[in-house]
Amino acid sequence: MYAVIETGGKQYRVEEGTVLEHERLEGVAVGHAVEFDRVLLLVEESGTVRVGAPYLEGVVVKGEVQQDDRGPKVIVYKYKSKKGYRRKAGHRQPFMATAITAIER
Repeated sequence: MYAVIETGGKQYRVEEGTVLEHERLEGVAVGHAVEFDRVLLLVEESGTVRVGAPYLEGVVVKGEVQQDDRGPKVIVYKYKSKKGYRRKAGHRQPFMATAITAIER
């Protein structure tokens, strides 16, 4: 069985045992349980497909936060030839890694 959930403005396909890297959630720390209630699609073992409009009622994906970190550094370099214009900036995107423990219907 797997589900498609929405969090942080993005959609993810998850099943039990999946470790999901997603946008940081406010007020949640490592080791806390988290519930994703914005379930868009659910495919069961029997092949039955349930599609929400936009979300499925009564379906919750549960997980446990394992990591709260920042991704690799991305360098942003602006340059205009022959003008002496150069700007360099770096960015590290924060993320959370959550282990999916259950899909409840």
